[in-house]
Amino acid sequence: MKVKIESSRIIKPSYEHTPPPTTSHIPLSVFDKITYEAQIACIYAYRPPTPPNTVIELGLRKALAIYREWAGRLGKDEHGNSVILLNDEGVRFVEASASNTLDQVMPFKPSPYLLNLHPSLNDVKELVQVQVTRFTCGSLVVGFTAHHTVGDGHSTSNFLVAWGQACRGLKINPLPLHDRTIFTPRDPPLVEYQHKGVEYMSKSKKEQSFIEVHDISEDVIVHKVHFTVEFLAKLKAKASSMNGNNKPYSTFESLLAHLWRAITKARGLSGFETTQIRISVNGRMRLTPRVPNEYFGNLVLWAFPTTKVKDLLREPLPYATKLIHDAVTEVNNNYFRSFIDFANTKAKEEDLVPTADMNKHILCPNIEVDSWLRFPFYDLDFGTGCPYIFMPSYFPTEGMMFLLPSFIGDGSIDVFVPLFEDKLPAFKKICHSLDLLAD
Repeated sequence: MKVKIESSRIIKPSYEHTPPPTTSHIPLSVFDKITYEAQIACIYAYRPPTPPNTVIELGLRKALAIYREWAGRLGKDEHGNSVILLNDEGVRFVEASASNTLDQVMPFKPSPYLLNLHPSLNDVKELVQVQVTRFTCGSLVVGFTAHHTVGDGHSTSNFLVAWGQACRGLKINPLPLHDRTIFTPRDPPLVEYQHKGVEYMSKSKKEQSFIEVHDISEDVIVHKVHFTVEFLAKLKAKASSMNGNNKPYSTFESLLAHLWRAITKARGLSGFETTQIRISVNGRMRLTPRVPNEYFGNLVLWAFPTTKVKDLLREPLPYATKLIHDAVTEVNNNYFRSFIDFANTKAKEEDLVPTADMNKHILCPNIEVDSWLRFPFYDLDFGTGCPYIFMPSYFPTEGMMFLLPSFIGDGSIDVFVPLFEDKLPAFKKICHSLDLLAD
């Protein structure tokens, strides 16, 4: 697949009325400061007919007028605090063409070729980048990249829906809540949980882990695996079989427990090693009083279910599922409030740094999961219908999974699993087995 760049330029917000001043800024919240400091990319594919690039560009400019943060830059205020500068310097907009039909390269497989469908993620000052690639059949692929410091997946998906609304001539609804100063610490602060070694670590420890990082991503294969509705139902029933009269575990919890066990077995780890999963937990539904879904920014902490490899593989599926369920449940209002207090006091006093790190290319013996199951990514409609394919770009970080609703639209799930090439055959053999120990 050859992709030719036709044009690349900066586009700025288009305001209905008098443009606001470009000298203001928004301080980053404690949640913005501990998230991944990196660009995240995703890819959309649309069948013809598709709208012209001018419609897509104008809609983007209108959406940026509502979500000004994306058109700004990361910087510092006069006191040296990290902020988003609302300077309207704009986002990158790239027009490209492909030398073949989309059907010739579909379905997209997770591979370095996907990197041709969006702008580079390295050394980028723009907080959003868009690439529209036209195929000879009239199909359209939109590559979108966004800086995670500005917004989490929930916020970014809201922006994408707003972009589609603007392209269709609709009023953007709902409007985002921009106030990032709502997370104030209590007086006196009450730190009830351990946050050092969880969301934060010492600078010296992070520097040491950075020295130990080796980029061997060429040995990592990103494997896409499809789980049918029927398989997911059986998995959920098996995971919940020892749950008594309690509410059954969710499909997400059941599938994640299964994947944790399958990946751990495929890796061939020692039974005495400890393994854990990093699971994002959205604070909008956890904090009291509840933070509106329209809140724009980061509002995520993590759950870390942890166990010994021998226990994970020896015990039946409900064991791992319960570990996941309990760990996520514990990241509640009290935990979020404790984190806010810690981040505003001890984290500053001890000069701690975030544990979240996109520069770590190998997570073994651990796993990280990015669940995009509840985000309305498929609702990005530019005026000629929703995408028929949505997927993450190519992220060959060993152990970092993405879960997405399948484009089939029947409730099935696609999972992108990056593993070392020599471990992949074992994973493929057992990933659809309901009884791992028998394989």
